Amino acid sequence: MTSCGVYMFAGSRRAREADVIVVGSGAAGLTAAILAHDHGANVAIVERSPYVGGTSAVSGGGIWIPTNSHMHEVGVADSRDEAFAYCKSLTMERVEHALLETFVDTAPTMIRYLEDKTDLRFTALSTPDYHPEVYGARGGGRSLEPVPFDARTLGDWQSRIRVPNALSFPVTLQEAFVTYQAFYRPWKVPQDLVVKRMANGLVTMGQALVAGLLKAVLDRRIPILLNSRANALLRDGGRIVGIRSVLNGQRVEMRARAVILASGGFEWNEDLKAKFLSGPIPAPNSPPINEGDGLLMAMEVGADLANLSEVWHYPSVAIPGETYEGREMVRGIKAERSGPHIIWVNGQGKRFVNEASSYNAVGKIFFSPDTSLPAYRNLPAWAIFDSQYRAKYVVGTTMPEDPDPEWLSKAETLEELANKVGIHPDGLADTVRRWNMFVAEGKDREFGKGDSAFDRFQGDHEASHPNLGTIERGPFYALPIQPGALGTKGGPRTDCRAQVLSVRGEPICGLYAAGNVAASIAGPAYFGVGGTLGPAMTWGYLAGLNAAKET
Repeated sequence: MTSCGVYMFAGSRRAREADVIVVGSGAAGLTAAILAHDHGANVAIVERSPYVGGTSAVSGGGIWIPTNSHMHEVGVADSRDEAFAYCKSLTMERVEHALLETFVDTAPTMIRYLEDKTDLRFTALSTPDYHPEVYGARGGGRSLEPVPFDARTLGDWQSRIRVPNALSFPVTLQEAFVTYQAFYRPWKVPQDLVVKRMANGLVTMGQALVAGLLKAVLDRRIPILLNSRANALLRDGGRIVGIRSVLNGQRVEMRARAVILASGGFEWNEDLKAKFLSGPIPAPNSPPINEGDGLLMAMEVGADLANLSEVWHYPSVAIPGETYEGREMVRGIKAERSGPHIIWVNGQGKRFVNEASSYNAVGKIFFSPDTSLPAYRNLPAWAIFDSQYRAKYVVGTTMPEDPDPEWLSKAETLEELANKVGIHPDGLADTVRRWNMFVAEGKDREFGKGDSAFDRFQGDHEASHPNLGTIERGPFYALPIQPGALGTKGGPRTDCRAQVLSVRGEPICGLYAAGNVAASIAGPAYFGVGGTLGPAMTWGYLAGLNAAKET
């Protein structure tokens, strides 16, 4: 028995027989478990890894919630109709309007419920929506984050939360984005603040979100079976009546009246990626447990599928030798994308995107096909910058005062740099010349870097222009950029109750889905900071609520 007074219940009769089984322990799954329990169901959670939290635990923990009750904290008012219009515009008629309306109407209720019924508390971020010039967008407030949470309240379970892969010290998103601009100058984060929070057991971002949800699960004595990998759904006629899993190496059948799939995406499954994605994601930003278990289970019972070619794009850099759970680790980048004195080019030496756009929008451009060759036009790609950038900002994990690392290509001239890494030298020279001309004019006339309020928010607030700066002082540098992904966003279709639909469009009795395992209600879009977790937790809320009614 842990100090929280809860057993892990591995192999117990209570865990093997439940009204509702939740597959996965990320934010969507934990939210679903809480709601199902609170509405009368006996719930069990199965998690394939030794840790709780899934992708949510390694995320920034932002949650995009339109019309939430915290928006006044940053002086912003919202409109339900304008929030719906914004979502409708970004999804480009690829998502049923009823699903978008359900999200807009339910998301603020979900957040209020968690604040009323758990120890979690949220606060508004000042970050704008990712497309603030689109009708219905807001310049801040729709994105929430959990306030720092005392993980010591979890007792022995504190060590069972999945550790971050890159975001490792306890600052909030607001502090990272605005207060200290830590993505440009991490050394500005006060060390005494970090030390104090660590000494007091305070966690932030995705760690805080998962810790708060886990505390609520433990308070409700909901059993969690770790090291239990679900691999099949049990059926009785047309109804789902449980799961088959492998628990500590033993095959186990667990019976239930409803199953909620919340097991993450398929971005680490090479076979499924090759079948469904429109381009390569060599090393995702998520935990390597996301191999499409839930997708395969849903396919086996005839679930309809949608949005399978889409991912939550996140352009990244790979630092040689860095691994996470034995797999290559990549780091999502911000300063190397949005800051001044830096541009991105392809093999022809040409820019191909507004680098400061949202990471999801930028990531899509990697997969543009070359119409004359069987290749991607913008792969490989490099960030090109000069000594001005290098002297001011972090590059990957390298600080300005550090020696240049071996993995960062460097040359005294642009021509030498281009030849060194395999970029067309004349193309690069012309591109940099044009870029410097745009900087002198104060406007990027090619891709509009710096035009959007979101670009400027993401840029360096201390620079003369947050996004524009010349590239003219050697030495010059080339940093390889690769496609990354926070997760896939395609899978079984669900209805407004979070119930999985069959290929005939009928609900599959007893089966629900939430989070990256399911076809996202965002379709091709990314609404703002927390655009993954907002819909995921809202669908978790709906799944738990409606699955409990099955009992």
